[in-house]
Amino acid sequence: MPPKASKKDAAPAERPILGRFSSHLKIGIVGLPNVGKSTFFNIVTKLSIPAENFPFCTIDPNEARVYVPDERFDWLCQLYKPKSEVSAYLEINDIAGLVRGAHAGEGLGNAFLSHIRAVDGIFHVLRAFEDKEVTHIDDTVDPVRDLETIGEELRLKDIEFVQNKIEDLEKSMKRSNDKQLKLEHELCEKVKAHLEDGKDVRFGDWKSADIEILNTFQLLTAKPVVYLVNMSEKDYQRKKNKFLPKIHACVIPKIIKTGFAAIHLIYFFTAGPDEVKCWQIRRQTKAPQAAGTIHTDFERGFICAEVMKFDDLKELGSESAVKAAGKYRQEGKTYVVQDGDIIFFKFNVSGGGKK
Repeated sequence: MPPKASKKDAAPAERPILGRFSSHLKIGIVGLPNVGKSTFFNIVTKLSIPAENFPFCTIDPNEARVYVPDERFDWLCQLYKPKSEVSAYLEINDIAGLVRGAHAGEGLGNAFLSHIRAVDGIFHVLRAFEDKEVTHIDDTVDPVRDLETIGEELRLKDIEFVQNKIEDLEKSMKRSNDKQLKLEHELCEKVKAHLEDGKDVRFGDWKSADIEILNTFQLLTAKPVVYLVNMSEKDYQRKKNKFLPKIHACVIPKIIKTGFAAIHLIYFFTAGPDEVKCWQIRRQTKAPQAAGTIHTDFERGFICAEVMKFDDLKELGSESAVKAAGKYRQEGKTYVVQDGDIIFFKFNVSGGGKK
């Protein structure tokens, strides 16, 4: 019987994080028109969507899945030589360009902001290249100004949302003495003041109870952001260099992995001769819910999770060696799955069996 983890071995409870609690999370590419969003999308996804020199070339968000490179996954595939290999992926949306006044409906403002609300994180592309052939919507290139423009538009839209929420709560409070309504109202007032002070929600010092409420709002400035500065090769490296293509290839996987982590995604492995697969989950997911990503029966009839760490398997070379070293552990319902765990779930449901 594998050893059970003791209480002293359990990881300390983590503070709740902003964002939807789901394994189906995605990141959107955001920026002003003509900053290189669609070009970046084409590079990372190896697709060929239009990338033309006029604003709003992209209207409906293009979507694609990009595989997340991981040496651990490659090593497991070499070890087990499975019939099937399924890597983790990042879902990316290319979203139409925003203009000043978007919060009030300018340009494609309303559609743009609704598309941002539908994603869980942002790749914010900032233009730092000069090119007379590629117009800038504000006539001059200034990435700091562009960053402030989009930041302000997202904050203004969040202020509008929170103000409407405050008004709805005040109406409800007249009809009910529910303490929860008062707590939400107080939080909304704090959030509004925070936004009006020019600060994004993700930078606020919120209590755990606040975060639980904020996660029901899905505010635009609560979403994590990865900033990407789009510059010319000449600006990036002043003289021609044979290593530049290699640097470029390295940067793209790093961007993908950074985006994956930014929206709080991790993954665990199931591994054997039939299949090596990455199962992506949100950080802080417990074992039964992780099991549920494989099949709902796994969560419903969860018994335990048999877990070994990737580093232990790599160091010791085989599952039997990991067991012999006492590092193959049996975890229960409260276990929080860690990135890179290799897991075998046991479950039992009526009409089903144990696996």
